[in-house]
Amino acid sequence: MKAKRTPPSFSVTLPVEMADQVRAALQAAGAQEGYASVNDLLEGAIRKELRRLQRKHNAGKAWPGIPAGVLRTGQRTHEETHGASQ
Repeated sequence: MKAKRTPPSFSVTLPVEMADQVRAALQAAGAQEGYASVNDLLEGAIRKELRRLQRKHNAGKAWPGIPAGVLRTGQRTHEETHGASQ
């Protein structure tokens, strides 16, 4: 028997106010919109943004996947946030 593979996951850090709004939106409209969990809501939002980026930057096509561990993790650096001149 094959071992069960867990799906890849991401960790997202949101400002408190945004996290509060995610929970409020899920409670107020999640069931009517087809979102059963915070994960469902975030997955839907990410899916919509990916489609937008694909249309704008890749002729509407999906990009080849990039395996976990290739991209840098963590928050933006001070230089990235405020510019190198400061």
